[in-house]
Amino acid sequence: MGKRWIPLEANPDVMNQFMWGLGVAEGDVQFCDVYGLDDELLAMVPQPVLAVIFLYPLTSKDEKVEEYDASATSTAGGKDSSKVYFTKQTVGNACGTIGVIHAIGNAASNIKLVEGSYFDRFYKQTAGMDPVQRAAFLEEDDEMEGAHSIAASAGDTDVNVDVNEHFVCFSCVDGELYELDGRKSKPISHGPSSPDTLLQDAAKVIKARIATNPDSMNFNVMALSKQ
Repeated sequence: MGKRWIPLEANPDVMNQFMWGLGVAEGDVQFCDVYGLDDELLAMVPQPVLAVIFLYPLTSKDEKVEEYDASATSTAGGKDSSKVYFTKQTVGNACGTIGVIHAIGNAASNIKLVEGSYFDRFYKQTAGMDPVQRAAFLEEDDEMEGAHSIAASAGDTDVNVDVNEHFVCFSCVDGELYELDGRKSKPISHGPSSPDTLLQDAAKVIKARIATNPDSMNFNVMALSKQ
């Protein structure tokens, strides 16, 4: 990756100000912390949940299986993923922004975008593009880069520290749970899901992911909930 941005902090306040500033109607949806993956803690998350954002530490194993995972599991369940809004990531440290773009783009019918706002224009302009074209569009988009930079500077994390964590988004599209990871070539299906069970279904996948790296504490889960 050539261009690199400052990484976004896994902080609902930062994410909310970021998306509201780009055109998501304030008071319509918000990111909130998921404090645990057990049923009683999941029950505390405001419903309905429109998307789940997961931050996890990258390992050498992730690098090796990255493209294998995408090709091996992307068609699981026999569903056509063409209805999924998906973009590749070609900008370093842009995974937080990509996660937000995936979250909103796949729940657009349930989210109010301010007419003429950045996100309103962005999704209309990129609707007919493939994932590579969307990535190229985003890479040259100074308005988004500026908004990302402001949001990244709003967090408490030292922006000069190198990070090795990565954001992915989980969305339910057409009755299927998809993991949307801009480092991979296409959406990854994790089987049947529904808007009512999205949070629980994503939690199962996230639990399994965390179990593969039990020595790390650098995990974070946020839900995009309708207010």
